[in-house]
Amino acid sequence: MPSAFVAGTTAQPIDSLIGVNAPTTSSSSSSNSSTLGPDAFLQLLTTELQNQDPTQPQDPTQSVTQLAQMSALQYQESLSSSFQNFQSNFGVMQAASLIGKQATVNVGSGSGSSSTGNSSNVTGTIQSVEVQNGQPYFTMTDSNGKVYTDNNGSALLFSTSEIIGIGNTPATGTTNAGQ
Repeated sequence: MPSAFVAGTTAQPIDSLIGVNAPTTSSSSSSNSSTLGPDAFLQLLTTELQNQDPTQPQDPTQSVTQLAQMSALQYQESLSSSFQNFQSNFGVMQAASLIGKQATVNVGSGSGSSSTGNSSNVTGTIQSVEVQNGQPYFTMTDSNGKVYTDNNGSALLFSTSEIIGIGNTPATGTTNAGQ
C-alpha cells in the first residue's frame, strides 16, 4: 500500500477543512458562515478523490449526487435572493405610485399599529419616496404644502405599513358612505 494511505497521513487535508465554516453558537446567525460554500465543497471533493484508495474507489454516483445537491442549493439561494430583490423593487414601485395622492397614516408609539399609547393619525399628500435598506418610506405635506418634520426640522419618513387610508378625504361635514 502506498505511503499516502498510512493511517494519519490521509486525514490531514480533510481535517484542515472540517469546521472551517461550522455554525457558531452565538445568537446572531449568518447563512454564509453556517454552511459549506461551493469552493469548500469542491476542495473537499478534490481532497477525497486525491486520497482515496485506488483498490477501493468511491462510488461515482455518490460524487454526482453531491454535485447535483450543491447545484440545486445554489439555484435555490439564487432564486431566493432574486425574489427578495423583486419584493423590494415591487414595494418601491408601489410606494412611488402613491406620490401626489392623499393618505392617512397612523403614527406614534405603536409604529404602524393602533396600540394604546401616543398614536395618532396624520393626513397629507405623499410628496416623495425614499428607500432605506430596501424598504420604501415616504414624506408627506400638510394641507398648506409644508412637509411634516420632526423636532429637529428633518422631514418625517413614514412607512407604507403605517398607511390606514388612501384617497381624498371627505369635505367638511360630508361622508362617502353612500357612494
